[in-house]
Amino acid sequence: MFDILLTSDEQGPLYIQLYRHIRGLIQRGTIPNGTKLPSIRTLSQQIHFSKNTIETAYQMLIEEGYVISKPRSGLYVVAPLLLPPITNKQALNLSQNTIEESLQSQHEAPVDFSLLEIDSESFPLQAWKACLNESFNYNSGCIHQYGDNKGEYALRLQIAHYLQQSRGVSCSPEQILIGTGMSNSLHLLSKLIGQSARIAFEKNAIAQVGDIFTQNGYTVVPFPLNENELSIAEIVSANIDAVYVTPSHRPSGHPLSYAIRQELIHWAYHNQSHIIEDDYDGEFRHAGKTIASLQGLDQHGVVIYIGTFSKAFTPALRMNYMVLPHQLLPKLQSIERTLSSPSRMDQLAMALFMERGHWYRHIRRMRNTYRKKHERILQLIQTHLGSLVQIEGGGAGLHIELTVNRTCSAEKLKDLALAKGVRVYSSQQPEQVPNNKKPKIYLGFGGVTIKNMERGIPLLKEAWIR
Repeated sequence: MFDILLTSDEQGPLYIQLYRHIRGLIQRGTIPNGTKLPSIRTLSQQIHFSKNTIETAYQMLIEEGYVISKPRSGLYVVAPLLLPPITNKQALNLSQNTIEESLQSQHEAPVDFSLLEIDSESFPLQAWKACLNESFNYNSGCIHQYGDNKGEYALRLQIAHYLQQSRGVSCSPEQILIGTGMSNSLHLLSKLIGQSARIAFEKNAIAQVGDIFTQNGYTVVPFPLNENELSIAEIVSANIDAVYVTPSHRPSGHPLSYAIRQELIHWAYHNQSHIIEDDYDGEFRHAGKTIASLQGLDQHGVVIYIGTFSKAFTPALRMNYMVLPHQLLPKLQSIERTLSSPSRMDQLAMALFMERGHWYRHIRRMRNTYRKKHERILQLIQTHLGSLVQIEGGGAGLHIELTVNRTCSAEKLKDLALAKGVRVYSSQQPEQVPNNKKPKIYLGFGGVTIKNMERGIPLLKEAWIR
């Protein structure tokens, strides 16, 4: 067991503090490669954090590749090989000085263009607290009762109304399932479309999502998807059961064209397959109108739509939702007892938050916040990196894709940036990147402050120009 000691000087929500702290211990080699992390329950008892807080921090570590989940075994650290090895005895018996040193270095953490973090200064704390309190007051009789496994109907009703108005999704509350995150949703889908289903996954998509598919028993088949071209023949020949896409904001930032959307729907209908639409940050488009959902074009019931509160609100809730086609609803009856929804009181509070209009006002504020961040990071990239990079897309979502005009790998660029105190990201594992392709780097700007942007982008120039 390793020790966790957070100080009152730490900034941000508890799940972010915990995530950053464990990540720092892994990066410095204090927790070595292969170490099994304590279970959520064990760590909750040790540090007196809620299970939801710890689960959220762990999930962020999984999604960034610092930790892997082994079925029926637990969570294990995947540390970079370049870190100096330490013995298990050292890892298990950290001195107080070591802990204090690691915490001190956390305050001097590099500029992190994380793809997972969101703006922490815009959270509507007072409105959310009021809705939580009101929810407890109005629903005190429900505290000791189980809720609907599919999610509280009041929340599903509000989500259906929001999706119809804002995302062009055609659905009823009965089609909506409230879940605890992407992994939970994909685990459920494995029971509905087949646990060994073959999933077509865009080659440039973020690798961590592919890992979640694999961990839930799917076979992931990478396929090429250009802005205006889709090889249906490759999908057909690969005997695919479902295609995973992010049509409103693909990894490059470009939305999926109308022609390809129609082609995908046509393929899925004629092959009795499905399309999994992940609309994780579809609310945020920084130029022009918001792109409507792929599900809204579906007249055949082939699109499974997944949305989340993590990007627009907070990942600490561990709350997302899935809209199932009518054809899949009868299958739910046989697995209904396996459904797992978030805290009942959190759901009722969110329903009230949306009903009172707080959600819509919050979305408008966040769009303005992220638009300003988006404009500033583009200015900084153009000023300091210039012809060294090409900005791909970038008109939507909370990250920027850069094609870097260097002959080295994305992993090398990440190492060079980290040596200068800047953390950037790539989409693929090193062995998946063709040798003749220019490296692609991703910069998330949702959680980084403008001050840190202004500090970090010039450092990338120092790191990459020789």
